[in-house]
Amino acid sequence: MKNTISYLTLALLSASQLHAQTAADSAYVRDHYEKTEVAIPMRDGKKLFTAIYSPKDKSKKYPVLLNRTPYTVSPYGQNEYKKSLGNFPTMMREGYIFVYQDVRGKWMSEGEFEDVRPTTYSKDKKAIDESTDTYDALEWLQKNLKNYNGKAGLYGISYPGFYSTVGLVKTHPSLKAVSPQAPVTDWYIGDDFHHNGVLFLQDAFTFMSTFGVPRPKPITPDQFKSKIQIKEADKYNFFLEAGTARELKEKYFGDS
Repeated sequence: MKNTISYLTLALLSASQLHAQTAADSAYVRDHYEKTEVAIPMRDGKKLFTAIYSPKDKSKKYPVLLNRTPYTVSPYGQNEYKKSLGNFPTMMREGYIFVYQDVRGKWMSEGEFEDVRPTTYSKDKKAIDESTDTYDALEWLQKNLKNYNGKAGLYGISYPGFYSTVGLVKTHPSLKAVSPQAPVTDWYIGDDFHHNGVLFLQDAFTFMSTFGVPRPKPITPDQFKSKIQIKEADKYNFFLEAGTARELKEKYFGDS
């Protein structure tokens, strides 16, 4: 009984400390950073929504940390701030210009989204891929940011890790460091969708029922609604009773 009480006390104290840390980080962001939202043009004319958090201290120049994501750069709005910047609270206290970008075709960015978009090697100057989008974003930042020292880093976990990896292919001169963490790779070899060559149906269906929903025009998360609703709380029973993969497709995706 004493051990149970001790564990509960420890859990409550940890939760309280975490809440206090989150509140402190949120206040730090507002006190030390100013937010700007811009639509950065790509070489084919499409514009990608970008949120920039710049240090208020203008007495020195700072490097850029760019995160390109399909998971939204929320919150949207000039006066709506993230609760923390970077992967760790210490990063935002060290002083960087934090840049978050909705990738092509996702959320508030223009264009058409493509999963794990292949890199192109076309001579067409308007041909695009995720590497050219990264290059064009860094080029725009180089020309338009104030108090920028001309050195940029690119980072991300999971899908943003993929965008970090391909950002190296056609490297912009300002890109000095890249950190792809647990990046998405080839879905058909060994990522979340296939295990030893076999489709991981539960993970693929659950993920794509939201992530894979077509978005004909730029939207914010509060405007998003998936037509596919998994009402059962117990997903084991949901998939047990769903039938074959063909039946699952016809029921939720129609004759696609």
